[in-house]
Amino acid sequence: MTPHVLIAGGGIAGLTAALALHAAGFHRVTVAEAASEIRPVGAGLNIMPNAVRELDALGLLDTLEADAVRTRELRYYHRSGALISREPRGLRAGYHWPQLSLHRGRLQQVLADAVRHRLGPSALVTGVRVTGLEQLPDGRPRVRLAHREGTRGGRASLEPDVLIGADGIRSAVRAALNPREGEPPWNGQLVWRGVSWLDTRRAGTFMFVAGDDRQKAVVYPMAERPSGEVLVNWALAMPADSIAPTVRRGDWNRAVPVTDVLPHYEGWEFDGVSVPGVLSAAEAAYEYPMVDREPLRRWSHGRTTLIGDAAHAMYPIGSNGATQSIIDARALAHALHHHPDPAVALAAYEAARRPAMTELQRANRRLGPEIVINLAHQRAPGGFTRVDDVISPRERREIAARYATTGAFDPETVNAGSPYEVSVRTP
Repeated sequence: MTPHVLIAGGGIAGLTAALALHAAGFHRVTVAEAASEIRPVGAGLNIMPNAVRELDALGLLDTLEADAVRTRELRYYHRSGALISREPRGLRAGYHWPQLSLHRGRLQQVLADAVRHRLGPSALVTGVRVTGLEQLPDGRPRVRLAHREGTRGGRASLEPDVLIGADGIRSAVRAALNPREGEPPWNGQLVWRGVSWLDTRRAGTFMFVAGDDRQKAVVYPMAERPSGEVLVNWALAMPADSIAPTVRRGDWNRAVPVTDVLPHYEGWEFDGVSVPGVLSAAEAAYEYPMVDREPLRRWSHGRTTLIGDAAHAMYPIGSNGATQSIIDARALAHALHHHPDPAVALAAYEAARRPAMTELQRANRRLGPEIVINLAHQRAPGGFTRVDDVISPRERREIAARYATTGAFDPETVNAGSPYEVSVRTP
């Protein structure tokens, strides 16, 4: 009998893991999601070509592209409006797969629908959260579960053959494995996210990151309507001390009026895209502290491991949060397929993924490719006429290439094809 795999968390990492396991020949897979239902909520995200390659291998690319935008160009701007650099992305950069901008909720919904269709409706259980676990003598986990409302269904425990903690930055699985870790560390910055429907002429056709060493804006289109409107994702970041003397760090995704943020971005316009114009078209802004997790010395304990943000939550830089969660899922399924002993498989998965993700977490703390904005501001605070006099083309190329290599999404690596394909015999 094939092993039973329990996945804690029905986000992008957990749902992709379920689909990857199914493709690798595992049919006894259960996803336990704390939310009472999977709904298309949240803001946007960018999926890099290495992860799009894996979603394509799972047969999801056409469905996702129907409600996404192919990211063709990324631009970095000085706060003054001066262009620092522009880079082709996806197919235009020579990749065999596109880079996709899309709504997080849409991606999650496509994944959830595929899980229910391929593994059966009972494979995704909502309203159930993991509250703790212990390891049995043979390495299997005993998982404590509770219904979200605390009434229907009461409390229960399961003893799956494998437990995958995909339950996010505040992972209950990670907390059980690392009981002394505490809260995610905060870097003192606040982030606001939201979406806006705009006329095509005001939305722009490119993704951009703009600002200085204290304040930034990220804006990109991610969906289109036949009427000509474009859904634009935006994310803003600045130090909390420039907004308010105290911040309630317990508030996550707290809705705030857009008017609270708007004054701080007056005059921000980049090649025809007005940040105040984008913000004014939004219904709400969602505020949260910019946090990550300290790299762990190990992810796997016996037959329990971590993926996605539960394993390596990082600052939202370089479009690597969801991207690396998808890669984790495929790598883990590949390891479990090739190693009959689950503990050996989890160790192999960790050996392949953890060192690179640790370096990526650290690279994001150093601001990854966005460091060009800080360098431009430090060297030319008032702006510049020629960017080459501030940051040489060679330095800009080296910064981008170094980060791409760290995340294994350089064109040569990606275009070599997926290393996670498996051959599964059908009855």
